[in-house]
Amino acid sequence: MASTTSLSILCPKFSQQKLTFCTLNNNNHHPSNNGHINFNPNLKTSVSKQFITSPKPQLLKYKYIKNQINSMFTGIVEEIGQVKEMGYGEDGGFHLKVKGKIVLQDVNLGDSIAVNGTCLTVTEFDTKASEFTLGLAPETLRKTTLLKLEPGSIVNLERALQPTTRMGGHFVQGHVDGIGEIVSLIPEGDSLWVKIKTSPEILKYIVPKGFIAIDGTSLTVVEVFDEEVCFNIMLVCYTQQNVVIPLKKVGQKVNLEVDILGKYVERLLNCGLQDSTKLS
Repeated sequence: MASTTSLSILCPKFSQQKLTFCTLNNNNHHPSNNGHINFNPNLKTSVSKQFITSPKPQLLKYKYIKNQINSMFTGIVEEIGQVKEMGYGEDGGFHLKVKGKIVLQDVNLGDSIAVNGTCLTVTEFDTKASEFTLGLAPETLRKTTLLKLEPGSIVNLERALQPTTRMGGHFVQGHVDGIGEIVSLIPEGDSLWVKIKTSPEILKYIVPKGFIAIDGTSLTVVEVFDEEVCFNIMLVCYTQQNVVIPLKKVGQKVNLEVDILGKYVERLLNCGLQDSTKLS
């Protein structure tokens, strides 16, 4: 049964955080049967006005069409950011504007930043206001939880790796494989057990003591429950203070990216099996 124990009780330091977190909206948005995204009919009118503004002198713009695919992450969240705006831009595309400070320290136009584990490209940034804008493709909205975000939502942020970066987690591509649902949050001491339900297609790549990226956070799987199509993780106190997962509620969704090694092994085995069949 899910626990409603306050995080400030589990982690006393959590109550000292200066960040003000807003509760995530849990309204569901589902893709339509024809494969297109169903947007809030009122979203385009209200939000597009926020995006169509006169550019400020310090606001840099960059027209980017295709998202980069060569970025890598480590799954160690650098900071928690806050969504400022989300909706249609003046070019008709869908955009996400986020407030963050650390990830803007050395930002350049076209850089990749992972937002809740989703690799996105910086199209605009304003270092004075500590804000940056990212473009969102329809496929990204279909495969991730980003469509559920709204102004005030909090998100995990991480810049793409550099050659000199210390590898603290595991290789994370920022390519979300699927979505999971939190089914329980159970405290044990100052740690927190988190149980997540996903699909059989995703669960087959998840193994006990293996890596998993949840909303872009590199974590270790504790157990896998095949019959329940679930797995669990344990968050220590420090991790609870620095990522968004423990601030979510039972029933809310998370982005999942499995360890890429399992997918490569499966692919190689399948190719070998096909070659053996042809020879025989």
